Amino acid sequence: MRGARVVIGGSSGFMGRHLQRKYRAEGREVVTISRSGADLRWGDQRGIDQAVDGAELVIGLAGKSVNCRYTPENRAEIFRSRLDTTASLRAAITAATHPPKLWINSSTATIYRHAMDRPMTESDGDLGTGFSVDVAKAWEQSLFADDLPHTRRVALRSTIVLGHGGVLGPLKNLAKIGLGGAQHDGWWPVSKARRAAGTEHFPGAKRGAQKFSWIHIEDVGRIIDFVEEHPELSGPVNAAAPHPVDNAGFMATVRRVLGVRFGPPMPRWMLEIGAIGIRTETELILKSRWVLPEKLTAAGFEFTYPTLEPAVRKSLLGS
Repeated sequence: MRGARVVIGGSSGFMGRHLQRKYRAEGREVVTISRSGADLRWGDQRGIDQAVDGAELVIGLAGKSVNCRYTPENRAEIFRSRLDTTASLRAAITAATHPPKLWINSSTATIYRHAMDRPMTESDGDLGTGFSVDVAKAWEQSLFADDLPHTRRVALRSTIVLGHGGVLGPLKNLAKIGLGGAQHDGWWPVSKARRAAGTEHFPGAKRGAQKFSWIHIEDVGRIIDFVEEHPELSGPVNAAAPHPVDNAGFMATVRRVLGVRFGPPMPRWMLEIGAIGIRTETELILKSRWVLPEKLTAAGFEFTYPTLEPAVRKSLLGS
């Protein structure tokens, strides 16, 4: 694949920056698309068409972060930023004289329901309901819309991605000041507006028992390589390590790696107040995501980080 062109849409985020470094180190031509600081900007359809025509691989990662309050304006932008950019890549592939062999578009394991009874796989996972699930469904529908006979398409249903500079940064800071305990679900009032918008979260786990599925960013890059090398893989693919834990176990691992002996549990009322203060949503830590990589395991993929502690240690300490 040395020299083969890769087009990365949404190149400025955590995963996009990692993939840029990876592919350039391997000697591949990389063309980036972003709102700023990239080779091309979204809206430059002619430039995107030219970049995609003759590319070997197209990767779509663009979308406003869900780490925000779900206001009407933010909800609209979360949808728009995903659907418009996916439509732009699809239009470029449709128009290409030499279309890419593979288009991998980011999706999310949040598409599955809050699961406490059994793990979710590509073959028998139950899709959930609510705003976040609706976003994921619409994103995948846009990816698989229209007939692209020469391009294989994969929706990468990513779990929480660990790595240096990712979601562990804020948790590291909390743990160091003694707030690294399990996040406990519980009752919290739900307004009519939240019910109507599908952004409510009803209690579904006790004492940090909600499942935590995750993947290390180095394995994300290796999964994309594996998918590129295995033409039998298409459709949704769960990007999840094979050994999920629960929230209490995850936070205990963070504390252990950092050498923090104690972290009191965080009740939901405290989490909700904190989420308002830092402009985010508690769904991100209270929804039980229990996801297994069925397709990857069946195809023989081997994870560099199959278990949590080495992945956390690498992410936080670099070793």
